[in-house]
Amino acid sequence: MPLNEILQHSPLGFVALALVLGLLVGSFLNVLVWRLPKMLEREWRLQAQDMLGHPAPAPLPTYNLMLPHSQCPHCGHSIRAWENIPVISYVFLRGRCSGCAAPISKRYPLTELACGLLSGFIAWHFGFGWPACLVLFLTWGLLAMSLIDAEHQLLPDVLVLPLMWLGLIANSFTLFVPLHEALWGAIAGYMVLWSVFWVFKLVTGKDGMGHGDFKLLAMLGAWGGWQILPLTLLLSSLVGAIIGVTMLRMRNAKTSTPMPFGPYLAIAGWIALLWGGQITDFYWQFVGLK
Repeated sequence: MPLNEILQHSPLGFVALALVLGLLVGSFLNVLVWRLPKMLEREWRLQAQDMLGHPAPAPLPTYNLMLPHSQCPHCGHSIRAWENIPVISYVFLRGRCSGCAAPISKRYPLTELACGLLSGFIAWHFGFGWPACLVLFLTWGLLAMSLIDAEHQLLPDVLVLPLMWLGLIANSFTLFVPLHEALWGAIAGYMVLWSVFWVFKLVTGKDGMGHGDFKLLAMLGAWGGWQILPLTLLLSSLVGAIIGVTMLRMRNAKTSTPMPFGPYLAIAGWIALLWGGQITDFYWQFVGLK
């Protein structure tokens, strides 16, 4: 029996496969989150030097998602294959480098575990089929973007834009919403935050958010249509306000301290895509209008 038929008739098997695949992808996301900002910074520096007419710098060592091989940032110890098994290696090594015993950040196993659990949940929620496979890619991308934005306040186009096109392509087959709703979702998602940005800038003379947030909301609209945008904005604003105020108080930071909005948009958009209709119906029933 072909593998696709086995997975179609074995929901638990599909969930288990997605969970394991998610753990492996989570390990790759750790590399992506660490290296992509550095790769982009290197590229931007080279472009700036070229625009300013500076002499071409000496060739830099190869640095991409594959090379150099993973190593300890403290002692340079090369990570061996058995030390790179998602979650298990961290537990086996007791959270320390085998070369210098320096502590390994808990972010690595937590990212792998989160990616695995989210992947398994997507498989359970959608069942075997194209929607599950595509939302897995969306989930992995949103997780990577959230981690990068939280650390660097950066939402890379190289992640956001391909996912926006993937959402539009998926909806050209009406997998989630009709294509015209996805198209207007992308347009409205961008224009809403773009308008908020410029109103805030005209009133205060300051930038209220990064341009990457416009593109991220446009991408979410391309997947779920314009209907998920109000709920996405409401949830992201509420969660962002609560967590933002809490973090500012914990850090004794000023209210002008920049806070990334991308992770809240990503979480809210993911929730709205999966349960937007049920949440909206519950609200209307709660207020007695349905």
